[in-house]
Amino acid sequence: MRAPLVLVPALILVCLDQGGKYLALQHIAPRGVIKVTDFFNLVLVHNYGAAFGFLNDPSTTWQTWIFYLATLVACVAVFFLARSSDGKDNFFLLALGLVLGGALGNLADRTRFGPVLDFLDFHYGDLHWPAFNVADIGICAGAGLIALRILRRR
Repeated sequence: MRAPLVLVPALILVCLDQGGKYLALQHIAPRGVIKVTDFFNLVLVHNYGAAFGFLNDPSTTWQTWIFYLATLVACVAVFFLARSSDGKDNFFLLALGLVLGGALGNLADRTRFGPVLDFLDFHYGDLHWPAFNVADIGICAGAGLIALRILRRR
């Protein structure tokens, strides 16, 4: 019964992520901005790097292979962690599903486009948090839930 508790949230997250990116590609010009509120914009940013633009250099390709490898390692880790779970910790399995879905969502981008597409831009005045996407939310939320589980068990 562990597989659905991991795979269903992962599938939902991949669909939300890829759907959001599809809409962003259809409605936002590259480097364009759609103002939604005083603190939130929709943008279209091609991120060749990792989270928060780390290693974001479109002139190099070596980091793409590192991110493919990191995604593979993350997916294998999720598989083994879910398998080693007793199956009763739904909170933990959901967290693994979010990490898996986020990893697969960004992997789909890297495979199709090269860069990951980011489109959510939060800001305060001229101070901007780096643009991100739904897959990134899943990875961060899943990692946060796993950290909470570890802290709760101590």
